[in-house]
Amino acid sequence: MTKNKTDKKLLVKGIKILILALFSLFMGPILLSAAFANPEKPLYMPLLIIGCLVSGTAIFLGFRGIKTIMDSLFDGNKKSN
Repeated sequence: MTKNKTDKKLLVKGIKILILALFSLFMGPILLSAAFANPEKPLYMPLLIIGCLVSGTAIFLGFRGIKTIMDSLFDGNKKSN
């Protein structure tokens, strides 16, 4: 019987992904509030689109980071015999 060990490289990768998600979680609402504060300005639509994309990216990166960390802790990619 082998002991399950944490894959540290994969764990660090998951933490890096979650740091990017945290950055996106702050930047998305900031961009959206800047867009909604100035609807008559010419940059309204580009800021709105970029803010929505950054917010969606934050959600995606959050799920992906958690999945990567779980795979590193529980050997999700390795099959046991």
